[in-house]
Amino acid sequence: MCIFAKKLCLKTKLVLALYFVSALSIAQTARKYSNEFMNIGVDAAALGMSNAVVSHTNDVTSGYWNPAGLVHLEDNQLALMHSSYFANIANYNFIAYAMPIDDRSAVGISLIRFGVDDILDTTQLIDEQGNINYDRINTFSAADYGVVFSYARKLPLDGLNYGVNAKVIRRIIGDFATSWGFGLDVGIQFETKNNWKFGLMARDITTTFNTWTFNEEKFESISGAIEGQNQELPETTEITIPKLQLGMSKEFIFNYDYSLRAAFDLNVRFAQTNDIVSTDFASINPALGFQFGYTDLVFLRAGLGNFQNELQIDNSTDMTFQPNFGVGFKYKGISIDYAFTDIGDQSAALYSNVFSLKLDFSIFR
Repeated sequence: MCIFAKKLCLKTKLVLALYFVSALSIAQTARKYSNEFMNIGVDAAALGMSNAVVSHTNDVTSGYWNPAGLVHLEDNQLALMHSSYFANIANYNFIAYAMPIDDRSAVGISLIRFGVDDILDTTQLIDEQGNINYDRINTFSAADYGVVFSYARKLPLDGLNYGVNAKVIRRIIGDFATSWGFGLDVGIQFETKNNWKFGLMARDITTTFNTWTFNEEKFESISGAIEGQNQELPETTEITIPKLQLGMSKEFIFNYDYSLRAAFDLNVRFAQTNDIVSTDFASINPALGFQFGYTDLVFLRAGLGNFQNELQIDNSTDMTFQPNFGVGFKYKGISIDYAFTDIGDQSAALYSNVFSLKLDFSIFR
């Protein structure tokens, strides 16, 4: 029993060590995937359209997608969203509130949490004398938090709006490590007289900095499980490079009651990735979304995105993509939306169910 427990403890330490080191190794240089939880997306309505919403977003969730869209608010709004990933191991939650200041400006605040809770910490299971005490097993969470403060305003040119985000990032890995980060986003929207809409969202325009602090004693208790290895603490500064999202959309009305919105976005990273268009300077990933509506009451949505050149075993590459589907219902200021989204590509079996709720305070007036 003692030998088995020691092996279990050693294995758990090794898993924790690998998790901890991999989670923090991104702090060493500017990374193309840093703070990726801020890029997952919010609102089942947007996810159902494969996130192709930067040009026409116009509600409380605009604080995330493009703060310029907040100027379209006519009253205060509240949004909630929940989704689970990786067989309910990780939970992703979002809450936002926005309000118009006057007929030309608006403000909002958004909170995002992505975390894995109740992770077993067995690093203290066996004491120095080799005794096992299951009461020494603790649990911890690895969670990322993002708080976004948004401001939007209409410009003198008719149809042109801008918005800015100031965001604070908080990342916590139990008692092992924590970090604080800060960054800025800028968004623009423009609508032509024939109802074509264009949008630009520049994320992390100043590069987002995360500063880490480590519990060296905790770190040593993990890294000591890897015999013959001298694990060093990662660097304390993490830098997130800028990203761009450009989009265009148009809504078509049929027989007064039926509508069709088509949207096309380009997601640009200034790094070489597996995106369908990839160069040393930048990589581009397109997204296409559709929304069919009936009397502004019921909505059906579909989208394609996340086009990747996936490397196969024989060193060939196949193009994969991520399909999304969704439905929505809106009545007297209450919007309930659902999205069925593949978090990877169409060949994977891991699908997520996303639910969101939006409430317009006009129903109380």
